[in-house]
Amino acid sequence: MELNGSQIVLEVLKEQGVDTIFGYPGGTILNIFDELYKYGDTFNHILTAHEQAAAHAADGYARATGKVGVCFATSGPGCTNLVTGIATAYMDSVPVVAITCNYATSGLGRDSFQEVDICGITMPITKHNFQVEKVEDLADIIRRAFKIAQTGRKGPVLIDIPKDITAASCEYTKQDKVIPEKAKTPKESCFNRAVELLNGAKKPIIYCGGGSVSSNLGQELVKFAEKIDCPVVSSLMGLGAFPYNHPLHLGLIGMHGHFECNKAAHDCDVLIVCGARFSDRVAGNRAKFAPNAEILHIDIDAAEMDKNIMSNYHLRGDLADIIPMLTEAVDKQNHSEWRAEIKSFSRPFKQLQIGDYVNPQTLIEKIDAKTADDTIVVTDVGQHQLWAAQFYKYNLPRTLLSSGGLGTMGYSMGAAIGGQVGCPDKTVVMFAGDGGFHMNLSELCTMRSYNIPVKMFIMNNTVLGMVRQWQKLFYENRFSDTDPNRATDFVKVAEAFGVKGLRINTNDEIDSVLDEVFSYNGPVLVDCRISKDSNVLPMIPPGGAHTDIIEEFN
Repeated sequence: MELNGSQIVLEVLKEQGVDTIFGYPGGTILNIFDELYKYGDTFNHILTAHEQAAAHAADGYARATGKVGVCFATSGPGCTNLVTGIATAYMDSVPVVAITCNYATSGLGRDSFQEVDICGITMPITKHNFQVEKVEDLADIIRRAFKIAQTGRKGPVLIDIPKDITAASCEYTKQDKVIPEKAKTPKESCFNRAVELLNGAKKPIIYCGGGSVSSNLGQELVKFAEKIDCPVVSSLMGLGAFPYNHPLHLGLIGMHGHFECNKAAHDCDVLIVCGARFSDRVAGNRAKFAPNAEILHIDIDAAEMDKNIMSNYHLRGDLADIIPMLTEAVDKQNHSEWRAEIKSFSRPFKQLQIGDYVNPQTLIEKIDAKTADDTIVVTDVGQHQLWAAQFYKYNLPRTLLSSGGLGTMGYSMGAAIGGQVGCPDKTVVMFAGDGGFHMNLSELCTMRSYNIPVKMFIMNNTVLGMVRQWQKLFYENRFSDTDPNRATDFVKVAEAFGVKGLRINTNDEIDSVLDEVFSYNGPVLVDCRISKDSNVLPMIPPGGAHTDIIEEFN
């Protein structure tokens, strides 16, 4: 049948199983939005207040559901507003397809109104991008985009469509939903060497990264760890891949991780790396990271092999294929002595109480106690992000949505919208600092307009907390522009948008306010007054090792 370009876009999205789109209309994409209107309830389109939030929402939707997130934007500032969200998805390997429209082909390259080379701009932050040159190519390009976004190491893809192509017509033939290419399994010789290594390990550690979540391993990682009786540590992006409450789970590794996790990595003789990239937030001093270990690196992306840390053994492929193979092949083991040794140097996290302010640890632990294991926690970036990593217990994958690689302040509002829309039957809890929340607080109108029942907790210390903490430690208390003296009343802001606003001033108020929050069927914002002197500890300084850990300072 013959369809115009706009109809083809929507038909292929329907063909690929897309039911939700986040976006914002504008001149060059009007033809697509006009067709979207005619499609009625086929798609759930969420109009955000800003295109950046649309990209973050598509990202949050993808992380929470495991599906591809989709966002729309018009040309010029519309598509450039997507850039931070696309980069966030790229750094954390999140499958997103961004569809933008541009000036008509006859005007490209002439500095036409709202023309911008969005493909050139996003080339370094997408797995691939396309500028459509003729309508006959459009359907296959969209299909290719979905395949690329999901194949191998997942990531964002952008498609830019000139406006005249959205109006031009051609023959369209429906096809089946694309299937991502299956990763190859490792060579038999490499696999056998890895099994031999694991069977000879005396002090093994499994280090889970974000790939352990995106590979949809499920219980296979638990079965593997149990068979070789191996303690497990998680990076920020890996939290939830292995149940927090499992006896083998040690906790968070890295700059703000548990001391025993970092020391165990230092002392282990075999480090099994599952979908992680040895980022500087985990391996600050690469020369001193796991210096006694033979390293087995399992990852779907060959580019990560030996990029940051040299590994002795490599297994390239999908963790969902490789881990069950290893579980089947390795011997049943007992490392009780090693686990007892790790337990002997355990140092639990402890957040000091400062004055009458709300204690972040107390607040987060009480929220954890009141919410189910499948609750989705969304964070912005800063101190609250690390407190949420330290004190909330993640027992299921895809329950923590956080910008790990890019560290995007302003991420939480859009991502929380996407996570809640994608998982309407789950509770979504959002943590943000007052600094990051100021960046995208306009999305309160989106929360209210669609009655998206996210429970928002603003860790309000009136300063840019994490930067200020670094100024304390490394800049001799020169607090340059980290105390902005803002007088924002977040409760009044929430109410102005039609959102329920509450405040917690002291620990004594936490329980009663949380009861009100979780009994309310709609979006709620809670202004939590914490001390500007609450710090995220412990902390390994940049470029440091676990021996340099800072456990207290004023």
